[in-house]
Amino acid sequence: MNDLIFETVVTTVSREERPHVAPLGVRYRDDQVVLMPFRPSTTLDNIVATGHAVLNIVVDTRVFAGCVTGRKTWPTVPVERVAGVRLACALGHVELRLESQTDDPQRPVLLMGRVHERQHAPFIGFNRAQAAVIEGAVLVSRLHMLPRDKIDSEMRYLQIAIDKTAGPAEHEAWRWLNEAVANFRGRPPGRPKADAPPRGAAAEGGLGVNTGRRA
Repeated sequence: MNDLIFETVVTTVSREERPHVAPLGVRYRDDQVVLMPFRPSTTLDNIVATGHAVLNIVVDTRVFAGCVTGRKTWPTVPVERVAGVRLACALGHVELRLESQTDDPQRPVLLMGRVHERQHAPFIGFNRAQAAVIEGAVLVSRLHMLPRDKIDSEMRYLQIAIDKTAGPAEHEAWRWLNEAVANFRGRPPGRPKADAPPRGAAAEGGLGVNTGRRA
């Protein structure tokens, strides 16, 4: 198995056809996609219940930042061959079927076979700000695990790429991440409540090595 982890977004649906969107680090093994969600996980529950998932390739990094800051509702459209949906903003998607499962009390291994894939728009590459948002989303998903000074120093470094190369979407995503950090530590005096994510929502993400929260 290729041990490289690729940051993607996985969409699933429940038995009641309720969609769920979660950033998830995946591995590739020949034609299979390997998912290893931590328990408990809505993504895991949905795949076991329906036998399907959809892998989304996106460059709109607001999806990554949004999902780890409590903004998990994103436009979706139906897919063609499996029970599920894809992100409307996906550049491409792969429809997956569960082929085997190795159970584990912490991290089951799901081997997903490719059923169908489509390209919807060309991929022209990430800019530095998009990469910075993804790294920032990983940090926010681990606020409960990492020391405060590490979070602060890495966010300051990533801010350089935001300042130099971000467009409106990346600035919006970066604002969500900074709000999540402040929210986790306690809202500063006078900060408005209307646009801030709920306290603790930043720990719900599933990027890279899943944090153990529901994804």
